[in-house]
Amino acid sequence: MPRYTVHVRGEWLAVPCQDAQLTVGWLGREAVRRYIKNKPDNGGFASVDDARFLVRRCKGLGLLDNEDPLDVALEDNEFVEVVIEGDAMSPDFIPSQPEGVYLYSKYREPEKYIALDGDSLTTEDLVSLGKGHYKIKLTPTAEKRVQKSREVIDRIVEEKTVVYGITTGFGKFARTVIPVSKLEELQFNLVRSHSSGVGKPLSPERCRMLLALRINVLAKGYSGISLGTLKQVIEVFNASCLPYVPEKGTVGASGDLAPLSHLALGLIGEGKMWSPKSGWADAKYVLAAHGLKPIVLKPKEGLALINGTQMITSLGCEAVERASAIARQADIVAALTLEVLKGTTKAFDTDIHAVRPHRGQVEVAFRFRSLLDSDHHPSEIAESHRFCDRVQDAYTLRCCPQVHGVVNDTIAFVKNIITTEINSATDNPMVFASRGETISGGNFHGEYPAKALDYLAIGVHELASISERRIERLCNPSLSELPAFLVAEGGLNSGFMIAHCTAAALVSENKALCHPSSVDSLSTSAATEDHVSMGGWAARKALRVIEHVEQVLAIELLAACQGIEFLRPLKTTTPLEKVYDLVRSVVRPWIKDRFMAPDIEAAHRLLVEQKVWEVAAPYIEKYRMEHIPESRPVSPTAFSLEFLHKKSTKIPESEDL
Repeated sequence: MPRYTVHVRGEWLAVPCQDAQLTVGWLGREAVRRYIKNKPDNGGFASVDDARFLVRRCKGLGLLDNEDPLDVALEDNEFVEVVIEGDAMSPDFIPSQPEGVYLYSKYREPEKYIALDGDSLTTEDLVSLGKGHYKIKLTPTAEKRVQKSREVIDRIVEEKTVVYGITTGFGKFARTVIPVSKLEELQFNLVRSHSSGVGKPLSPERCRMLLALRINVLAKGYSGISLGTLKQVIEVFNASCLPYVPEKGTVGASGDLAPLSHLALGLIGEGKMWSPKSGWADAKYVLAAHGLKPIVLKPKEGLALINGTQMITSLGCEAVERASAIARQADIVAALTLEVLKGTTKAFDTDIHAVRPHRGQVEVAFRFRSLLDSDHHPSEIAESHRFCDRVQDAYTLRCCPQVHGVVNDTIAFVKNIITTEINSATDNPMVFASRGETISGGNFHGEYPAKALDYLAIGVHELASISERRIERLCNPSLSELPAFLVAEGGLNSGFMIAHCTAAALVSENKALCHPSSVDSLSTSAATEDHVSMGGWAARKALRVIEHVEQVLAIELLAACQGIEFLRPLKTTTPLEKVYDLVRSVVRPWIKDRFMAPDIEAAHRLLVEQKVWEVAAPYIEKYRMEHIPESRPVSPTAFSLEFLHKKSTKIPESEDL
């Protein structure tokens, strides 16, 4: 029997429907009838017939036609709202879907699982979990560790031992002993009072990452959560029921208390929650729609859910993976620009970089050679200026291995710290089952990921800084030998004039965002927590910096492809022609002025989805196999190999490489 969850004036009602041929209007009237029945004053209505209403979906907020049959208009157990004529739209709904709503319509419940043990999660795995590619299960070893840890907590409660956060209050109230009869209430109060964040909610992808990472930490067996409760949390994750977690409110010490408390608030059936089925609605109804019950917290379990660096670190995982992707593709975009500007490849000679053997620098120089080697991939553009009198290029072309290289090394350094952090126990107190005791410490302090992510923002920003200067060279006819702003009939058309301004604006904004957040600290909790990391802001601004870098490089990619139009019929190297063809599959040449923002977004999407890397990577790796002897070790920063192991990209057999 179909069933619908209907919201009327602040009340949620479960309305069963015996006949799916009944209409949306019937559902609205039946919901109002039930609402009136539950109100002492009949809700202000003389009868159901007096009610005039609209019906809309909770997910997407789309209005429904009252005459449509339910089986056509709605899915089973869908969430809807009845809006009474004359009432304001309900304030109980978040007025818009989270950012990136176009992605959520594509959500399909995954069939594959990742087994978490608390020790071996990778940044790539966590990002995949965030995208909804996998469900979660625990390894048998993790289950045993969790059970042994909980036995320690149960014994503490039974023996009435005074232990911070279990039988005492929190922070400044650490010396206040709580009666055994109120220990469960203590945990609920903790979650409710600490749910004090503000700002936009995390997107479903980021909330999934946050929840998955907290599960991984709990699976280590040092938090004291019961196995039953942890399995309930996993069921919530697997159903993609995602609590409303405001992005602001953590100072990054004593854990990310505010965001993790909002996460836990949804798990106990309070606050708001989102799922692909329901959209935004009250958490208890979203859980019920998926056949789940709110978690009932046992002693220590509220603290186990909210104490740790998972907000900083989960966002840090996304940052480091997106940084890796854009750093790889920045080399390809810059190589294309060098071709358009008729630069020389001599600066990428193997011997130059062998005498300054920073790993990232060596790898970037190799990538440039693999893309630009005209002996390997004949380039008509390179051949056209082979005998010119130019000795060397500007720094923005010649020094790419040095500038891009240190970005690669920065990413590798940060990734190592983040990988350690996502597999670390960051609670307080820690439960050591082997010793049968709990120990208070400071693993919740977010200084490690905060400092690393500040460093990441500073490093990755340089990709945009140097890219903006290359865009200037492409657009400036005195530097490029191309038409001004890469457009015919200049004056009538402005071409890339303001696209370059956009790139300059993003680079300037990044300069402010690159100021480290972790150099700040404000004492909190009545001076009990007197040094904090401010890591939440470090993570959020690192992501913003990386997005700006992606957008600047998208503009450079468009400008370089437009430059090629003025060099036709000459062709560049095979891999760079493939990149050009990819861009032209989504953005046509700039013949005369048109609305440019969609073109920039289309190019940005190619970079975010790593399409540019996918078309060029096979050529880079084939070149590697042919030019690096087997006895010579491949650089650990050869991110291309790492990517290809995870995603096989084949070269068409018919192509002559």
